[in-house]
Amino acid sequence: LQFLKEHNLDDSMKSLQRESGVTLNTVDNIEHFAADIRNGKWDSVLKQTSALKLPGDKLASLYEQVVLELLEAGERDLAKSILRSSDPLTALKSSHLERYMKLEHFCQRPTFNPSEAYELGSSKELRRQEIAESLICEVTVVPPSRLLALLGQALKYQQSQDLLPAGVPFDLFRNARKAAKKDAEEKVPKKAAGDIRSCNQAKVDALVFSPDGQSLVTGGSEGFIEAWDVDTGKLRADLDYQNKGEFMNLEDTVLCTAFSRDGDQIATGSKGGQIKVFKLTTGACVKHFSQAHPQGITSLAFSRDGTQLLTASYDQTARIHGMKSGKALKEFRGHTSFVNCAIYTRDSSNTIITGSSDGTVKLWDLRSTECLLTYRPGVVPGVPVTRELSVHTIELMPNSQDQIFVCTNSPQCFILTLQGQLVRRFASGKKEGSGGDFNCATVSPQGKWLYCVG
Repeated sequence: LQFLKEHNLDDSMKSLQRESGVTLNTVDNIEHFAADIRNGKWDSVLKQTSALKLPGDKLASLYEQVVLELLEAGERDLAKSILRSSDPLTALKSSHLERYMKLEHFCQRPTFNPSEAYELGSSKELRRQEIAESLICEVTVVPPSRLLALLGQALKYQQSQDLLPAGVPFDLFRNARKAAKKDAEEKVPKKAAGDIRSCNQAKVDALVFSPDGQSLVTGGSEGFIEAWDVDTGKLRADLDYQNKGEFMNLEDTVLCTAFSRDGDQIATGSKGGQIKVFKLTTGACVKHFSQAHPQGITSLAFSRDGTQLLTASYDQTARIHGMKSGKALKEFRGHTSFVNCAIYTRDSSNTIITGSSDGTVKLWDLRSTECLLTYRPGVVPGVPVTRELSVHTIELMPNSQDQIFVCTNSPQCFILTLQGQLVRRFASGKKEGSGGDFNCATVSPQGKWLYCVG
C-alpha cells in the first residue's frame, strides 16, 4: 500500500485497501499534517484523508468545517456540492439530521455569519485546532520505501546465509537469479569454471542444466539426485532438504534426467526402468512410475505443456506416459536395438524423433504411433556399411524450425532436416574406431556451437 501511495497509484491503493480490509493510516509528516489543518489548507488535508480509514464522526467534523469555511469565502456552490455529495456528510445526514440541516440552512442564506456558525466560546481557529488534535491520534508515520527496504534486507540475509552469491543479478519476480540474456554473444569455453564432486561419492551417469542455466542436476550409480549451484560448484544452499543431508533418490542407478519447461520439476529414469518426478524446491516425489519400461530408461523429455513424459529405453521402444494417470499412453516400436534418445519436435502435438544403437533415426506420428521416416546418419548410399553407428544424441537446432543435430559413436556429427536430408557434416579428423569416436554431444543455447566429447 505504501509503495502504491508513494507512486501516486491512488486507484490501485484504494482497490487493494477495499479488497484486503487493510488500511495504510500514515502521513508523510504528522507536524505538517496538523499544520495544514490549523492553517486551513483543505486541498492538501482532504487529499491525505481520502486514503485514510478514519472514524465517521471525525471525518464528519472535518468536512463540516470545510463547508463552513467555503461559505465564509463566498464559495457557496462548491460548499453545496461537498455537502450533498461527500460520503462523510451523507452519513451525517442519516445519523445527525439536525447538524446536517443547519449546514443546509447556512448554504441557503445570502451571507455567512461566523457567530451563528460557531458555538459560544468557539471560533474558526479553535475548531481547526480541535480537528487537528482529533485526527493526528489516528495516523502515524513510517519510513519511506519500506517495501524496497524489506526486499533489500531479505536479499542481504540470503547472501549472509550463502543462499545468494554476492554480485549476482536477482530476479525478484521469479525469486531466482537472472538468467543470461538470450541475445548475449556465445563464446567458446576456454577453461574449466569449477569442479563438482558428488557428496555421495557415486559415479555420475546423468546430468542436466535447469532451463535458466543457474542449476545443474546430477544422478549417479547410488541413485541419488543432487542439485548444484552453477556459480559456486556447491550444492544449492537454498534447498532445505539438501542442507539436512536428504536427497531426491531412486532405488537404482540414475541413467537420465530432464527438467520441465518451467524448471519446477525434474524427471529421473533408472537402470531398472522406473521413473520418479520430483518437485525441485521441496525434493518431494510428485509422480512415480514403478515400471515405465521393463529395462533401463535412457532418455526423458517433458511435453511442452508438462502433462506427458516421453521416454526411451534399452527395451528397443519409446513410450509416452501421462503425468496425471501415471500410465503408459503410447508405445513406439520399430528399432532393433537400444533406443538411446527421444525428443519432441517443435510441433510437439504431431511428431517425435528417436535415435537408436541400430544406427537409425526415426520420425514418428504421435497420434497413430506409425513410423513416418527412417534414415541412417553418416551412411552414404552405395557404400558398404562396415559397422553400425549408434545414434546417442538428437537435439533440435535452436535457430531452425526443421533441423536437428545428430551425433553417433563415430568421429562425425551432423545437422539434418527432419526429413533426413544432410545440411552439414562435422568431423574430428580421426579415423573411426581409433579412439576418436564421440560419446556424447550437445548444442549451445543459440545454436552457434556444437560440443562433442570423445
